Amino acid sequence: MQTITVGPSRIREAVTMREAIDAVRAGFLDLAAGEFEMPTRTALRDGQFLVMSAHHRATASAMIKTLSLNFDRAPAITGTVVWTETGRVDSLVADAGAVTTLRTGAAVGVATDLLAPADAGRLTLVGAGAQAPDQVRAVHTVRPLRELTVVATDPRRAEKLAESMAPELPGTHIRTSADVTAAVGEAEIVCCATNTTEPLFAASALPARVHVNAIGSFRPTMRELPDELLAHSTVVIDELGAVLEESGEIRHAIEAGGLTRNDLTELGTALSAPEAPRGEQTVFKSVGVAMQDWAIARLLADKFLA
Repeated sequence: MQTITVGPSRIREAVTMREAIDAVRAGFLDLAAGEFEMPTRTALRDGQFLVMSAHHRATASAMIKTLSLNFDRAPAITGTVVWTETGRVDSLVADAGAVTTLRTGAAVGVATDLLAPADAGRLTLVGAGAQAPDQVRAVHTVRPLRELTVVATDPRRAEKLAESMAPELPGTHIRTSADVTAAVGEAEIVCCATNTTEPLFAASALPARVHVNAIGSFRPTMRELPDELLAHSTVVIDELGAVLEESGEIRHAIEAGGLTRNDLTELGTALSAPEAPRGEQTVFKSVGVAMQDWAIARLLADKFLA
């Protein structure tokens, strides 16, 4: 009996984004089928400390993640993911920062593959923090990018991210912009990965045909998207209970009367009925759920445990 510890570099070497997307997609389907016990996460100190857990009934496996968030330090996400399974005597402990960014990107990959136009190839990324690279990788995996525009409040961070992503995106035109309104106006896909408390752009700034992913806000006080966009879009979420408790933009739009609970479709349900009618503008709003961490932890367990 032993505990295997897997650090960030080994996680990156072991799990491709395609594998992560496939695993998280399967996880969302199982979530919709009722295969998980998954309590809403515990948030302490207004979200600076988070505890998440999930039990997968079919495999008798469980995952617990504990992490701390501090956007003024690098890395911003620190903590551990612990995996156990009744069929294995060994357990696994993985770096929570790498698992979190990978699984968040993977969820965006699943949603983008389902909701974005098949020919979409122009991505505007708003935010250049820890989550940003895996947002790009995930979208590129399901919709090969012709153009990438990075928008950030700090132009130096935008330039640094653009430079770091260039080797992974051969043939993609990459640029930075300080004008978020202009940048989203030219996009076919938008990814928002910020910790803002106010909407990043007006709904009128977006093209008539666009898919928007919003993963940055995870507390009721945080909002990346305007009410008007949510009111007039097909809105897909990761999990109803989680977004009603934690998503500032969903809560605000419901309180303003532009959105109801019946307007929200969980991603697992949408995957089960991919031909359901949807509008020209689609939104995926995610606050992150423990199933996603379980999905990545299971991949790691399969690779590192006997």
